[in-house]
Amino acid sequence: MKKLQYVFMTLAAMLLATPAFAQGTAAGGFNTVPLAAGLGMALAAGLCGLGQGKATASATEALARNPGARPGIFIFLILGLAFIESLALFTFVIIFLKAV
Repeated sequence: MKKLQYVFMTLAAMLLATPAFAQGTAAGGFNTVPLAAGLGMALAAGLCGLGQGKATASATEALARNPGARPGIFIFLILGLAFIESLALFTFVIIFLKAV
C-alpha cells in the first residue's frame, strides 16, 4: 500500500511540473522530443512484451488442456502475436517520423 502511495505522489509531482515546459524553446533551450520519443517507445515495447507473454501463456495453457486443438490455437496465436508486434512497429514509425 505504501508503494502505491509513492507511485501516486510521484505522478502528481510530474503532472504539476508540466507548466514549466509550457514556454517555447529559446536558442539553447532543452528539446524534449528525443526524451519523449524514447519514453514512448519504451512504454510501447514494454506493454507489447507483456501482451505477447500473456498471449503465449494462454496458448500454452490451452494446449495443455486440449492438445487436439493445436492447429486452431496455433493459427490464432500467430495472428495475435503479429497484431501485438505491429502495434510496437507502428509506434516506432510514428516516433521516428516525429523525432526526425
